[in-house]
Amino acid sequence: MTRYLISFDDGTMIIPEEELPAVSDAAHAVVQQAKDAGVWIFGGGVLAQRASIVASDGTVTAGPYPETKAVIGGFSIIDVDSHAQALEWAAKIAAACRCPQEVREIGADPDV
Repeated sequence: MTRYLISFDDGTMIIPEEELPAVSDAAHAVVQQAKDAGVWIFGGGVLAQRASIVASDGTVTAGPYPETKAVIGGFSIIDVDSHAQALEWAAKIAAACRCPQEVREIGADPDV
């Protein structure tokens, strides 16, 4: 099995406020489907768009500002047999969240 990161850019999820409950319900339903299928690892929305950057020497600075750089608005980590299956789950998430999703393979951890 291979793990994949499915994510969306914060600026692509533009939903009228009155439709948010329906989108939330649809997203939670897809997550439950992924859990039931045994492919769900972890995921969630990113609440704070201003990151803290920690350098290799431990120095902490304010991160990129959402106005100047694309930022992740939410993500899912799944564990599936193929890239094609990852794309299928991304399509379900895209439909539920009403925004395009990026799919990236996560490097394998030899200790897991």
